[in-house]
Amino acid sequence: MINYNPKAWFSFIFHVHKADTFRKLWPLMLSVSVFSGIVAFLELYYFKLSESHSVSNINMMHSILGFVISMLLVFRTNTSYDRWWEGRRLLGELTNISRNLAIKIKSLKLDIEDNEYFVYGIPKYAFALKEHLREKQYFGKNSFLIEVDGGKHIPNQIAASMSDRIYNLLAAGKISGEQLIILSADLSRFTDICGGCERIKRTPIPFSYSAFIKKFLFIYVITLPFGWVFSLGFFVMLIVPFVFYVFTSLELIAEEIEDPFGQDANDLPVDEICNNIEKHVKEILG
Repeated sequence: MINYNPKAWFSFIFHVHKADTFRKLWPLMLSVSVFSGIVAFLELYYFKLSESHSVSNINMMHSILGFVISMLLVFRTNTSYDRWWEGRRLLGELTNISRNLAIKIKSLKLDIEDNEYFVYGIPKYAFALKEHLREKQYFGKNSFLIEVDGGKHIPNQIAASMSDRIYNLLAAGKISGEQLIILSADLSRFTDICGGCERIKRTPIPFSYSAFIKKFLFIYVITLPFGWVFSLGFFVMLIVPFVFYVFTSLELIAEEIEDPFGQDANDLPVDEICNNIEKHVKEILG
């Protein structure tokens, strides 16, 4: 995730950031510009069409479809941002649950061995969830405190291990039944958060919807030079690529943020959140 100063207008306007969609779109923008120039030359000098020609009436279609495509892109962007924000809310809840569980463990005044187990286990769940959402089979090294099988669902294995631990504490008489219920409620929230993140990760925008927007954008931009050439002349070589850049950038941004757990520039700071969980748990239980 990019950390930035929202008041630094100069850097936004004149600096091309690594995440800027212009870096990805400039080859297509150049192609659209060349295509627009060819259309302008053919209509003005080869076919010698005039503004009274029926082709110029295509502007009426652009006026109507321009509004429709704007509404579609607004809906697309809002939907993707909702997914991004829900992911951030779930990761914030993971941070809070980890801290609360650590505070409750500290209040139990357990022995050093049990304390060290949760110092290691609580942050390990966060790191395991991060790698799980990034579709990596295994993370880091195994530990004698919690051993996991890299071919299975690692967050579930860690949650099950911590659950077994607190039931063993109950059996050993180190905690009461009421304390078991309180700790189990926090552990169950780990699995709920994992399920919520998996739902965002594995439920993309429907294929037909995404494909329709891309086709709609392509047809809309490709037909712009045919109607605009009579009023803009060869300036369509600049105007049409700019329109293409604006509309397509919104679609690219929506595609990037709809899966917020990756390592793209605009994804959530998952690594930082996991590191903070590890730091805070150690501070509480250390």
